[in-house]
Amino acid sequence: MSRRSLSVGDLFQSARNGDRGALARLLSLIERGGDPAREVSRLSYPLSGQGYTVGLTGAPGAGKSTLTSSIVRHLRTQELEVAVLAVDPSSPFTGGAILGDRVRMQDHATDPGVFIRSMASRGHLGGLSLATPEAARLLDAIGRHLILIETVGVGQVEVEIAGKADTTVVVVNPGWGDSVQANKAGLMEIADVFVINKADRKGTDDTRRDLEQMLELGDLADDAWRPPILLVIATEHTGVDALWEAVLQHRAFIEANGELLRRREFRLREELREVVARRLERRALEVTGGDRWAELQSQVVKRSIDPWTAADEMLKAIDG
Repeated sequence: MSRRSLSVGDLFQSARNGDRGALARLLSLIERGGDPAREVSRLSYPLSGQGYTVGLTGAPGAGKSTLTSSIVRHLRTQELEVAVLAVDPSSPFTGGAILGDRVRMQDHATDPGVFIRSMASRGHLGGLSLATPEAARLLDAIGRHLILIETVGVGQVEVEIAGKADTTVVVVNPGWGDSVQANKAGLMEIADVFVINKADRKGTDDTRRDLEQMLELGDLADDAWRPPILLVIATEHTGVDALWEAVLQHRAFIEANGELLRRREFRLREELREVVARRLERRALEVTGGDRWAELQSQVVKRSIDPWTAADEMLKAIDG
């Protein structure tokens, strides 16, 4: 029997038994959305909550994919299983892992302890901001308790997704020279750990000094976590062990003071709010059509009724 003919429940059980193909199929269902995606979510949610997510974000060219690969290599030397989600809103692919196509990630392609998947918005209600946490929960539920989320770009969507991880690593390069843009993108606000990748290049000291000054201006509370600034050369696997140690220290810190629990509860509340908002948005699109909608539009154009009153009239269809 082909996987396409299996029920969502059968696919889920196969994935929990180690079937990577079934897992890939479930992730595709999540990306496409609809009732099958909801069924995956219903099955995953009660079994999730044990996993830990690490987000990696930064400007294009910062070396995030190489760094991700180097982190995976480090974790595998400790015999830890890991999953990688590469978030790429602009991906033209219909499946497979973009990271798997990158030379350095191919080293892990045949490793059963590593699962790599590209996430691209393919119709899911709410897009990647909702599909990605659902994908992470699925990976958690089937036993992949360590999940790296790499964002391909540094737009609003990517920063938002990376910022929803338990620990967020912001990757910059020496001489980045665009601290204002980084602040605008929200990178400074979400960082738990800073990595200066390609630290063998000129400008490393200046970049570290810039980051330290920004942290000083951030006016951190005395008992708050202060993001460390790590120097890494991912292509040579230099400094990656120290980076991972910083991630573990951050995890221990937020577990000890209850911040991890608060973060997760906040994310779930916000996710619920977003789900409701997206469903209402879709319902609004459904009702803004037909003769009554055309009539109200005409009345607004003729200024015989104001837009707010017209909107109230149409919203009665949703409220009803």
